[in-house]
Amino acid sequence: MSASITCTSLAFSWPDGTPVFEGLDIAFGPGRTGLVGVNGSGKSTLLKLIASELTPADGAVRVAGEVGYLPQNVTLDTALRVDEALGIAARRAALHAIEAGDVAEEHFETVGDDWDVEERALATLGELGLGHIGLDRGIGEVSGGESVLLRLAALLLRRPDVLLLDEPTNNLDLYARRRLYTAVASWPGVMVVVSHDRELLDLVDQIADLRSGEVSWYGGNFSAYEEALAVEQDAAERMVRVAESDFRKQKRELVDAQVKLARRKRYGQKMFEQKREPKIVMGARKRSAQESAGKHRIMHEEKLAEAKDRLDEAVEAVRDDDEIRVDLPYTAVPPGRTVLTLMDLELAYGARVKGGLDLRGPERVALIGRNGAGKTTLLRTIAGELEPVSGEATAHVPLRFLPQRLDVLDGELSVAENVARFAPGATNNRVRARLARFLFRGARADQQASTLSGGERFRAALAALMLAEPAPQLLMLDEPTNNLDMASVRQLTSALESYEGALVVASHDLPFLESLGITRWLMLDGELREVTPEDLEFPA
Repeated sequence: MSASITCTSLAFSWPDGTPVFEGLDIAFGPGRTGLVGVNGSGKSTLLKLIASELTPADGAVRVAGEVGYLPQNVTLDTALRVDEALGIAARRAALHAIEAGDVAEEHFETVGDDWDVEERALATLGELGLGHIGLDRGIGEVSGGESVLLRLAALLLRRPDVLLLDEPTNNLDLYARRRLYTAVASWPGVMVVVSHDRELLDLVDQIADLRSGEVSWYGGNFSAYEEALAVEQDAAERMVRVAESDFRKQKRELVDAQVKLARRKRYGQKMFEQKREPKIVMGARKRSAQESAGKHRIMHEEKLAEAKDRLDEAVEAVRDDDEIRVDLPYTAVPPGRTVLTLMDLELAYGARVKGGLDLRGPERVALIGRNGAGKTTLLRTIAGELEPVSGEATAHVPLRFLPQRLDVLDGELSVAENVARFAPGATNNRVRARLARFLFRGARADQQASTLSGGERFRAALAALMLAEPAPQLLMLDEPTNNLDMASVRQLTSALESYEGALVVASHDLPFLESLGITRWLMLDGELREVTPEDLEFPA
């Protein structure tokens, strides 16, 4: 029997009663499926339900075959060795014991038929660009991006029939992404991938669009999906115009009919008062006119109601996906003003800035480098969260730092309460007005932070950052596009275009960086050095 996933009448709600799915039916067969939808539509929740990380309130999830699941936020026990994280430590130890001459039966039982487990593990690590790590190394020594690839390597070694990937390119550098793309392109079984990475989604065979608790299917990759969606939306917008025209016509005809009926009524009343015909004849004529008028009015009202239903249906088919609306405060910095000085800086994990480095005025700086190079450490040092081993990092203007893990939020507090912590002087009305512009309206502002999706957590964290006072003249963002859908990435890009302060962005998302109008590229690879986009080489 071939591998497959079938979800029937699936229902799930958060502990506070917020529904995510009600009666969802969806099935995935062989091939690669890209699962897309706006932030908060339930993509990650669906993967967790399939992986049995969550239990549905109703309905059933049936999976034919073994499931491998790569979550959005990968955490590995830092006390483990690499071979333990890969799940091969016992087989490897048994193999080494046999090679050393210990022929105990339990060693053979442990190894089974997997005599090449060590070679396969090293080959898999090599394919993912992790050949330098080694199987005996401690997990505490690897970077966040390497942790993601290690978890993926463990899954590939298991050879599951069904592979679920939730934002797998988060925290991966440009080199590691290429390795992941190769692994995805060659995957032979069932794969469901949730991602905002266009290049990754262009490797899938079909797109499942999750919207308002229902799924629409599109053949082909993400580019084909966008083309099909554009055609659909053009047709839907034309239908809205036709329906609006019909609705206006029916309203006019109803008004005209009401005017005519009122005129007839006045004429009949005048005839009745002048008593030009016998009373019994005039009474019969009046009753007939009233019945006719009633039928006429009902007919036009029904036509108007039908036209309104058609209009509502047409409008429903047109997408109006809410996007983040970021109003950045006025933060202009004069071109000659120094906003940041780094002097002979040595970081906690070995990276360094030799000599001096200044950022002046409204520079837009891209901070790039391999996973583990120290980009996050550098930003945290500038923000004052880490002490340097030596040297100085001095900010000369108010700065704000949005970290990669969005741990500025307290999961036990509501969204509104989190934002209020950063702006204790702001009124409740001001906090909620600001949150509304980040799509947290009404009761959604009272939602507990721990229940938010990745994209919703980003919006809440960014709202807290922007409402804090004083407004930042140096804004530092660490992998800001990791958990955003594509519409939100476009909106964030547009918002940052209006920002007039200095901007430092650490990101592996090259198209996003290019869209920001970067004026300076800094590469961290042991030492911080200035490069040009042409200097960057991304080997396959």
